[in-house]
Amino acid sequence: MPKISAWERKLAVYDALVNKCSRFERKGKTMPYTSANGYMFSLFNKAGEIGIRFSKDVQEQFIKDHKTTSYKSYGAVMRGYVLIPESMLEDLDRLAIYLDKSYDYVMSLAPK
Repeated sequence: MPKISAWERKLAVYDALVNKCSRFERKGKTMPYTSANGYMFSLFNKAGEIGIRFSKDVQEQFIKDHKTTSYKSYGAVMRGYVLIPESMLEDLDRLAIYLDKSYDYVMSLAPK
């Protein structure tokens, strides 16, 4: 039986999270992400970290409430994104609420 890498295990968690949300689906083969209305709103990076995009107010509150930081992907800070802490990956139902909130946010923006 082939050994599954830590990245692949975390990707399975990301996929399970996205599957809990029926209004959108995961895209990307080498860089998994979700997008709507012309905007990406979640991203899974090569370090196996999940970032979710929020409005500035929600982003600031999320960082404070969950003791996390801005999200980085490929060495760059992704403006508007927060790093999802490992501890939140244990409750995908709760995390799906945040991902849906992110979707609602990008749908409120002018289409690209």
